[in-house]
Amino acid sequence: MSRDNDLFELMTKIYSDMQEGFKQVNKRIDDIESEISGVKKVVINIENDHGKKLDSLFDGYKQTYEKLTHIEDEVSKHDEIIYKRVK
Repeated sequence: MSRDNDLFELMTKIYSDMQEGFKQVNKRIDDIESEISGVKKVVINIENDHGKKLDSLFDGYKQTYEKLTHIEDEVSKHDEIIYKRVK
């Protein structure tokens, strides 16, 4: 009987150790999930912030392009007038 008790105690200890190991693994997974959640929030903030900045840059580029096109059109008109006077 003593051998059966020793075996039972050994199995109980192994089971207890495994349960403790599972608790530690679960805690580490919970910690990692928490960190990932924090990183996701930071990435979302960065994406939103950079998205707004890029939109502003593209708006500025569009305004510059439109102004340049307008200036080119005006210069072309003046070139035509000057060319007609020279002839």
